[in-house]
Amino acid sequence: MLDDGNKVDARLRGALRLAGSKSTNPVAVGDKVMAKPEVDGRWVIHEILSRSNHLIRRSVNLSKRTQVIAANMDQAVLICTIAEPKTLYGFMDRFLATTEAYDIPAVIVFNKIDLCGEAAMEELQYREAAYGAAGYPCLRVSAVTGEGLEAMVDLLRGKVSLLSGHSGVGKSTLANAIQPGLDLRTTEISAAHGQGLHTTTFAQMHPLDVGGYVIDTPGIRGFGLVNMESAEISHYFPEIFAMKDDCKFSNCLHAEEPSCAVRSAAEEGKLAPTRYRSYLSMLSGDELDEVYRQDHHGPDSGS
Repeated sequence: MLDDGNKVDARLRGALRLAGSKSTNPVAVGDKVMAKPEVDGRWVIHEILSRSNHLIRRSVNLSKRTQVIAANMDQAVLICTIAEPKTLYGFMDRFLATTEAYDIPAVIVFNKIDLCGEAAMEELQYREAAYGAAGYPCLRVSAVTGEGLEAMVDLLRGKVSLLSGHSGVGKSTLANAIQPGLDLRTTEISAAHGQGLHTTTFAQMHPLDVGGYVIDTPGIRGFGLVNMESAEISHYFPEIFAMKDDCKFSNCLHAEEPSCAVRSAAEEGKLAPTRYRSYLSMLSGDELDEVYRQDHHGPDSGS
């Protein structure tokens, strides 16, 4: 989109595409660029301006490559569901750790609460407590009943917001409910696997009548970490970082060290067990398969 509001198709100049980046996409949705028309009327991007922030993950199929999901956003909205499909704890924690690492405020929206039975509601309450204790605002919504939609509109008002989550959690459905006329394509959950089917195939930015934009992204199955050193991973878990000064050793990794305040808090139930186990998983350098496990670390899991 040009400064005057007109939309044009533009291609990336070859020199930028071959600039040695390890990213699968040198230009990401939300990027601000310099472009100019060519003699044939087409436009070419010749410069990518500095980003205020960006969200990045390791590419699933190309483990040595990275993917920039979006750039220059005001907040990342993680859409989660307790069932149909179930959002994995490991995915949530890796996503949130990455938003912390790249200084992007994050909000958790629990969608499809109309599908929550008694057991699912108990898990929802657990997750709200666990992530609320870490400082993340949590919102319950249902695109079907309309519950929470007004609050979500207020959340998005006047901001550039990334909507992300597993396939099938209802990102596009929520965007359609929030912005009438958007008409993003949606599909049902796979009956065979209980998981979402990809409907959004590439990230797109859409303006909102209330001001701001939403970035609708393809569903993400796993979230590979990029350039996180062991010593700094705890910095990206706010509730763990807040305890670090109470540990005996200043360089404590909160794993096997004696007199560790974080491990003691986990043993005493003062730290959500799922969060602590996700932290240990990331600390040990587990590969992407860890976040693919169908039921990664439930609140009562012993492993």
